[in-house]
Amino acid sequence: MIRIACLLLLCALSWCAAADSEGHPVTLWHIQGVSNSVYLLGSIHLLRAEDHPLPTVIDAAYEDAEVLIMELDMDDIDVARTQQLFNQSGVLRDGTTLRELMGEELYLRAAAIAESNDIPIDLLAQSKPWLAAITVEMMALYRIGFNPALGVEMHLTSRAVADEKPIAGLEAVEEQLAFLDGLSLQAQRDLLLQTLEDTAGMGDSIDEMIRAWRYGDTDFLESALLDSFAEHAELSEQLVSNRNRRWVSQISELLDDRDDYLIIVGALHLVGDSGVPNLLAQQGIKILQLSEPATIR
Repeated sequence: MIRIACLLLLCALSWCAAADSEGHPVTLWHIQGVSNSVYLLGSIHLLRAEDHPLPTVIDAAYEDAEVLIMELDMDDIDVARTQQLFNQSGVLRDGTTLRELMGEELYLRAAAIAESNDIPIDLLAQSKPWLAAITVEMMALYRIGFNPALGVEMHLTSRAVADEKPIAGLEAVEEQLAFLDGLSLQAQRDLLLQTLEDTAGMGDSIDEMIRAWRYGDTDFLESALLDSFAEHAELSEQLVSNRNRRWVSQISELLDDRDDYLIIVGALHLVGDSGVPNLLAQQGIKILQLSEPATIR
């Protein structure tokens, strides 16, 4: 999903992806089905060129899988229609403004943060707060070199299309927009303010977050992402916990299939007590976190 205030990563260590030489865990799990394998990969939706190549154990999981499953069916997305759906759901058309929806006090606070970070909040005047939050997040990430075309999903989608591997989706675009547009106005306000505040320190924190993802440091990811997200109960429940529970049911049904699957979802969904790996384990399903092998020198 297009991620919002947790849109992946936030948190200063200059990191070169090609520098791996020691074995280490990866944000990737394996489940042995009745006669197949199911891999569960935590994604970062936007990356930079220097964050590639991905760990080789991800390549191995991709090679083993006959089918890829992502949050959305990425190779069948109609970009024009998706943009139209975003506009229909997130753009105000009745004369109401973002300022009115935020309320004067919160809007002035948001505008002050935006101005200090050179974010043109006036351009978002006709956006609902949730759409304004996504726009701010994407703008901030683009400024520091992140690109969805380099993210895990698009990288593996390109490979799958070239290799003629089928891709399926756990959700539809309409569902994801409904999650966002269905948030209460207060939750949307919180989301926009949190996103604006996060962008202020994003450049200082994001390298450390990517490194934690690459090294499978789920404790760090939980404390840095999930714990702060959980402070906003409605956002956490609607955008994370509820979806995790639905996905567990879908994943469980794959374990008696014959095909091998690589399932790719945002890394936030794979950490903590309510994360997909833990929920699967609670059902008695054996799930193993995989590791990147050490490079032979």
